[in-house]
Amino acid sequence: MGDPAPAGKVVDFTAARDGAAKGKPPEKAAAPDKGKQTDKAKDAAKPRRGRPPKADKAAPDKAKPQPRDKMSQSKPPAGKGAPVKAETPAATEQPPAPRDATRGVKEEIVYLNLAELHPFKNHPFGVRDDAEMQGLVESVKAAGVNQPALVRPREGGGYEIIAGHRRQRASELAGFVNMPCIVRNMTDDEAILAMTDDNLRHRERILPTEKAAALKQQVEAIKHQGARPGEDDRDAGKRSTQIVGDRNGMNYKQVQRYIRLTELVPDLQKMVDEKQLSFTPAVEISFIRPRHQKYIAVAIEGQASSPSLSQAQKMRELDKEGKLNGDVIDGILSEQKKEVDKVIINSAELEKYFGKDKSPREMKDTILALLDEWKEKQPPELGKPEKKADKAL
Repeated sequence: MGDPAPAGKVVDFTAARDGAAKGKPPEKAAAPDKGKQTDKAKDAAKPRRGRPPKADKAAPDKAKPQPRDKMSQSKPPAGKGAPVKAETPAATEQPPAPRDATRGVKEEIVYLNLAELHPFKNHPFGVRDDAEMQGLVESVKAAGVNQPALVRPREGGGYEIIAGHRRQRASELAGFVNMPCIVRNMTDDEAILAMTDDNLRHRERILPTEKAAALKQQVEAIKHQGARPGEDDRDAGKRSTQIVGDRNGMNYKQVQRYIRLTELVPDLQKMVDEKQLSFTPAVEISFIRPRHQKYIAVAIEGQASSPSLSQAQKMRELDKEGKLNGDVIDGILSEQKKEVDKVIINSAELEKYFGKDKSPREMKDTILALLDEWKEKQPPELGKPEKKADKAL
């Protein structure tokens, strides 16, 4: 039983020796593996170039925070990126939407004190205490203001009336201290268009010069709004007058003629409103220099004569040539008197017989019918013209 033991021991040693002899080369092969590790260590050491020298001397405790620093550097960019995305749709881009929304959506009716309401600057329409106003006052007393006024906030405090000047006056005369209003934020051009549209469409009686001033304001407001991307800016003036004409049932030439009335001196404008000066001659006179227009106004008043279209054209041409003066104006108007006999009856005189409901056409037909009846009742000799006597002479 002792023989197998030593034999097994010998076999084991020889195998171990053989394995040790054969194991040396693998140990040499393992050496290059260590060399690779040293190369990797050198490569790992290369990043130390960018680190401060203190990091090399740092304790192992400081080596642990380094990976933490790397982690912290990766998070801050992500953290910084998040707020950047949040800032791009910043709240600064949101205000325009609510501003437009409030102007278009909030149409609440509020009662404002009459003392807070101020007339629109350069309001072209007069507020007259006439019979129409008295009728409006009675309506307000009975049922209040049915349609709220349109106003906008005023820089100096209070509110500026855009539509509702007559309603404000009627409320004041009716003894009210406030009236219903709609407050709306509007630009100057938007306010002008809203104000003129409301008056041109709803006023029963509009003077020619009021209409002229309103149309001019509309044209100017549309010109300001006309500079829009993608639109053709050629003939901006003509296009604006055409747009204004479409808004008011007129062609652009009518709009242009009405606007010419704004070039008249105040005395002539008053004569146009009072029908002492006809519309078409007034347009021609508007091209004459203001100082000569004043002479014309004096001549019309002094001679109680309204210039015809041919007269106005003649005076315009003479003014252009520098030959017009007070004496020439008097001469032209007096010559016209001799050539054409003209009877002028103003509206105030006709209202005594026809009232305010009759139109000019109806009044003319009635007058001609009455003249026919009067003529039939006259003796035959009064109805005959005296042209034969003129020929005999």
